[in-house]
Amino acid sequence: MRPIIGITSYVLPASWGVWHDLPTALIPHDYVAAVREAGGRAVILPPDDRDADVLTVLDGLLLAGGADLAPGRYGAEPEPLTEAQPDRDEAEFLLTSRALELDLPILGVCRGMQLLTVAAGGRLHQHLPDVLGHETHRPAPGVYGQQDAAFEPGSRIAKLMGDDVAIHCYHHQGIADPGTLTVTGRAADGLPEAVEDPARRFVLGVQWHPEVVRDRRLFGALVEAAR
Repeated sequence: MRPIIGITSYVLPASWGVWHDLPTALIPHDYVAAVREAGGRAVILPPDDRDADVLTVLDGLLLAGGADLAPGRYGAEPEPLTEAQPDRDEAEFLLTSRALELDLPILGVCRGMQLLTVAAGGRLHQHLPDVLGHETHRPAPGVYGQQDAAFEPGSRIAKLMGDDVAIHCYHHQGIADPGTLTVTGRAADGLPEAVEDPARRFVLGVQWHPEVVRDRRLFGALVEAAR
């Protein structure tokens, strides 16, 4: 059987056919396709803060991108450009905490990497242009920033990426303190782009969006760890 990979999802207004602005549990299909093409079976997980029992039927967890995390999670006050979804936070921190206890393979993408970081006691920059002085990581609405990253030799992400180190970014927040995680990749401006927990079977966070290119290196590694 294919490993079953749960993918966290948004709840947002969506429209299709004759239906308009209905609250909808959704995720970009690129995540689903990337898992399928890597040999896994994707299952979409709507936000649910009652329990994390669904993890007992999953082989791996994919923490997808999305809205900012509520700054109270890392002891900060919201800044003007922070837009959080507390309901999603509640559900995903519950899933993440339990998945870590179970040593379930986890891949965090963009927001997912930030969630892993905050769960590990870390902190975030709430608006990178205020910190870095540029908007390379989110150049325009709906436009991915493209750049090369540098990875720590010998790290899991360095082995996965090999010589092709191009990444597609779309985020206005970033890692200020990785907590107990290890930073294993950085952008040219020094911003963390990958974090890992070497003590666990597979815990990897990437700040970029590998799903948009269906990157089999990363999704394949998650699926393989989930076998």
